Amino acid sequence: MANIREISGRIRSIRDTMKITNAMYMISSTKLRKAKKGHEGNGPYFSYLKDMYDRIIESTSELENKWLDEREDKKGKERTRAIILITGDKGLAGAYNHNAIKLALSLMNEDPTPKLYVVGEVGRQYFAGKKVRMSGQFKYSAQNPSLNRARMIGNMLMDEYLSGEIDEAYIVYTEMKNSISTEARALRILPLMYEKPEEPGFINQEEGKINFVPSAEDVLNTIVPEMIIGDIYSTLVESYCSEQNDRMMAMDKANKNAAEMIKDLSTQYNRERQAMITQEITEVIAGAKAQKKKKQKKAAQES
Repeated sequence: MANIREISGRIRSIRDTMKITNAMYMISSTKLRKAKKGHEGNGPYFSYLKDMYDRIIESTSELENKWLDEREDKKGKERTRAIILITGDKGLAGAYNHNAIKLALSLMNEDPTPKLYVVGEVGRQYFAGKKVRMSGQFKYSAQNPSLNRARMIGNMLMDEYLSGEIDEAYIVYTEMKNSISTEARALRILPLMYEKPEEPGFINQEEGKINFVPSAEDVLNTIVPEMIIGDIYSTLVESYCSEQNDRMMAMDKANKNAAEMIKDLSTQYNRERQAMITQEITEVIAGAKAQKKKKQKKAAQES
């Protein structure tokens, strides 16, 4: 009887847990849709800035700009790399946080003097526990990414890059490749890539070069800061969406496992209950037979 009560208690406990995992699944689903909608609203603006950047790179034969400075004169320990790591504020999202932290550690091992900046409570607690020095911690939550937060991060990076405190900057985030797959990636924010396409795409060579007023460099200096902020905002939203997607998958898997456990426990419960009923019936029959024999023996003695 005690075994049946124990199994029944486990089934109730698992069902209570399923209520929590189902709620977490629904909450993550809502957050994912909301984040995607906000990102889509700002997407065209930042896409236009990138198109303008490509136009300038393609139409200018030689261009020297502060945002394109690779600082090749600095080698080894002379170079300083800034790494912005985006993690979540909590777990229960599969390997989301682990993969991002692992990639950040890989980048840090490549540089003798890295500067680490962390977004998200999980990343902060991990590196604090490992006694790793963090150059800066963005105290706000990783939840609900916004352009204001992206601007704060971008302005800090650009100020340190222009002042010479850092020579390059990477942002480690998680990309949502599709609805069932995410991947940790490292995006170089600074300096900007300067690669001319092999075949002209924006500029018709017969029409000649585009003239920028006042100059191509001035145009770059105007659009590049906004373009960098747009890239950072995109990584914040992409990471947030990936976290919610991974949490949905983890909760869905937990629900399926819980359903399987309930099925197995229900089968075990029914078997135990059937065995108990069978034992009770056997005891009743045995008792009835014993009473019958006792009556027969008493009747024989009286006769």
